Amino acid sequence: MRSSLLPFFRWCDETFIAVAVRKSVIAFPTIETFHLLALTLLFGSIAMQNLRLCGFIMKEHPVSKVTKIFAPWTFWALMVMLSSGLLLFLSEAMKCYGSDPFWIKMGFLFLTVAFHFTIYRRITRTQDQPPTVLKARVAAAVSFTLWLGVGLAGRAIAFI
Repeated sequence: MRSSLLPFFRWCDETFIAVAVRKSVIAFPTIETFHLLALTLLFGSIAMQNLRLCGFIMKEHPVSKVTKIFAPWTFWALMVMLSSGLLLFLSEAMKCYGSDPFWIKMGFLFLTVAFHFTIYRRITRTQDQPPTVLKARVAAAVSFTLWLGVGLAGRAIAFI
């Protein structure tokens, strides 16, 4: 499958944005800074929601209320991460093409976003009947594991 994507990766690597980011001394580190700050906000908001799902914090508030508070932080941090990640990807598309951690990260990212905006959302936004303890804890564990997989695989791109 990778070989069929090679022309796309080459095109990405040669775009005006990719070349501009590569030629700039400050662009890549600046974009990466925003990417990592967004990652911190995203992981923090997810951690707060997951800790509430497990019943470790904010027990006096319903899960749906905690989710409502942190949902905008999660959404906007994800948007900044995806935007900055796209710029970072463009600037080193051919490096990413040959990087196993990149493909692992993309797999985790797809699964994580799909899980977060379907199953996780259904569990955390239920107002009529709160999730059972087991269902809530499993959702929190899966969420944490998937987001951690995205982060660790992303970090591995720089080293492998």
